Amino acid sequence: MENILSGFNNVIFKVLILAVFLDTFLGSVRAIKLRKWNSTFGINGVLRKIAIVGSCIFLIIIDSMLSIDMLFFIPKNVVKVFGVSNVGIFDFFGILYILYEVTSIMKNMVLCGMPVPNKIRSFMEKLLNDMTQEIKGGDSNE
Repeated sequence: MENILSGFNNVIFKVLILAVFLDTFLGSVRAIKLRKWNSTFGINGVLRKIAIVGSCIFLIIIDSMLSIDMLFFIPKNVVKVFGVSNVGIFDFFGILYILYEVTSIMKNMVLCGMPVPNKIRSFMEKLLNDMTQEIKGGDSNE
């Protein structure tokens, strides 16, 4: 039980929860600003966030029962940033979820017109133009 509880004190879990809340907040700000509050997309976003957090809780429990080290999958510079010496299944997927959330946060910031460094803004605008209809005036999915 103590091993399970230590998983929730993990820096990756804390950063992920912060990113989920920040993305939810910025997505709401974006919806209010653009006056495109759509309950269907809102419910889909909430369900996606619940699935992310739920799967992380499940993976923390699995990590407490099994000792699988996935450190070899993670680039060394990323491992140094998070300061971990062992990368369990949760840590691996937690980092991927954080990257997903940070991308969504940056997208929401760009679409809200918030200050974003020029290189990131250019990258996000190109990504949004190439992969979505969000800048061109189409419906958003978050």
